[in-house]
Formats: sequence, structure tokens, C-alpha cells
Amino acid sequence: MPGARRGSASRWMPAWWWRWWWRKGNSNRAWAAASCTLCSSPKWSRREWGWWRDRFLEVLRAHELLLEPKLTEYPCTTNSQHCLPVFTNQIKDRVVSQPNEVWVSDLTYLRTDEGFLYLSLVTDKYSRKVVGYHCGDTLEAEGCIQALGMALKDLPARSHPIHHSDQGSQYCCHAYVNALAVRGLTISMTERDHCAENALAERMNGILKSEYGLGQKIKTKVQARQLVDQGVQLYNDRRPHTALDYRTPAAVHNLRGSTRSCAASRLRSGSQTRLRSAAKRRNPTATIKTTPHDNVTN
Repeated sequence: MPGARRGSASRWMPAWWWRWWWRKGNSNRAWAAASCTLCSSPKWSRREWGWWRDRFLEVLRAHELLLEPKLTEYPCTTNSQHCLPVFTNQIKDRVVSQPNEVWVSDLTYLRTDEGFLYLSLVTDKYSRKVVGYHCGDTLEAEGCIQALGMALKDLPARSHPIHHSDQGSQYCCHAYVNALAVRGLTISMTERDHCAENALAERMNGILKSEYGLGQKIKTKVQARQLVDQGVQLYNDRRPHTALDYRTPAAVHNLRGSTRSCAASRLRSGSQTRLRSAAKRRNPTATIKTTPHDNVTN
């Protein structure tokens, strides 16, 4: 009818016409059942036009014609949508000069035939050494706390590194924050670009997965935990880094705070050697007095 609204067309269209319209060009039984159900009344109100789609989905569900939801292939390990307190980024544009100055943490997943495992890592930013790790069955904060405890176990008493992580609920929970506060560690978290602001921790996940077989699908969880232990040990003791002058993370980390003193000793020793050589060239018969720093060996 000219000038009639679309919603009001059902007022003068009979029920048999709607049944024919739903069956037109479609022989599916679900469509026929839905058309018969929806068109049982000769007249529809405007409200009924709004829920006809939901009713149609109910009919499809009753006839088991809906697709089952696909299982998650990549579980989300970071949940930053929470009401827990967060902290600012304390290491932005900071130059790290020694081990145990900044620690970075992150959480990743491992795929097995028995389900997912979740690997928590704590890495020293200067030496690139994995100082703490734990492989758990769930995303609860307990796995991250155990990885932190492993890292704190070998931390010197006078060292208070900055702990940096993302804004995941595992790192913002009260138990994890209290564990950091008791040991005197400063808390730092990403603010906007979470992956870029925690790049080293993300890079560690990629190294262990791509170079040590943790990125493949493992048969059992027991084998996965064994691979984690072997991979972390090989990475710390055998993998050289170009950023570390082709030294291993364990070798650099074991220097601890003596890096600066060793460099200063080598500088003083070299200076004294050059002075003695220059004096001998000027006066070969003269004797040169030595200082206590001349006897320093490295």
C-alpha cells in the first residue's frame, strides 16, 4: 500500500502469506519450523518485529543446527581490566649499568596435549639472565610469586632492583605487591604501549619458544616442565649475546657489582704501565717507584 510503513505491513497481510514468504526459495526444515512458529499469529506488533531474530536462533538451537563455539587457540595471559592499583613506569629511558638493577617479568603459555601450562619469568635487564621462573597449571598469581621467590633467593642483601612488569592482575594483586615491598623492591609497570615498554620480557618469551623448543606442542606436562628446566639452563650458561660482547648471561650476571671496580683497576694498571715505559725510554738507568695499585692483578 502506498505510503504505508514497513512495520505496519503485517496488519493487512494474512498469516498464510507470511508462511509462504518464509518458505519461498528455501527447503530447510529449520526455516520452515521457524516460519510456522513466527507466523502463528495473523498480526504482529512492532515489539514482535524486534525479537524475531532471537526466536529464530532458539529454533535453530532446538534443532541443533548452530555451530559450536571454537576453542581458544591462544589463551589470554594478561588481564589488565581490574580494580587493583597500578604503578607508573620507573625505567622509561633508564640506562642500566649493572646486574640486579632492573628486573623484568612476564607470563606466557606453553601448549601440550594435556592442556596449557603457564610459564612465569623474571629476567635481569642488564645481564639478560633468567633469575627466576615457574611453570604452573593455572593463571593464578601463585606461579608468579614462586618465580619471584626463586629470584629473591639468590639476590644479595644490599641489592634492591626495580621490578618492572605489565599491568596484569597477577602482578597487581596484593600478595605479589606485598612480596616486593617486604624485600624493598621498587615497583614499575607499563603504562600505554605494554609490549614495547616491556620489550625485553617479550623477547625472552620468543627466545625460549623459538630456540629451545618451547613453542611447539608438547605431549605431556611433565615433559614440558623438563624442557623448561633444560631450556633455561642452556640459555643462561650457553647462549651468547651480542649486547653482552658475546658473553653468556650467567657469566655477566656473576660479575655482580664488581664490574666498575674491575674496569677501574684495569685503567689504573694500564696507566702505570704506560708511565713506566715512557720513563724507561727517557732514562733507561733510572729506577721507578711503584704504588700499591701497581700490584693489582685481574
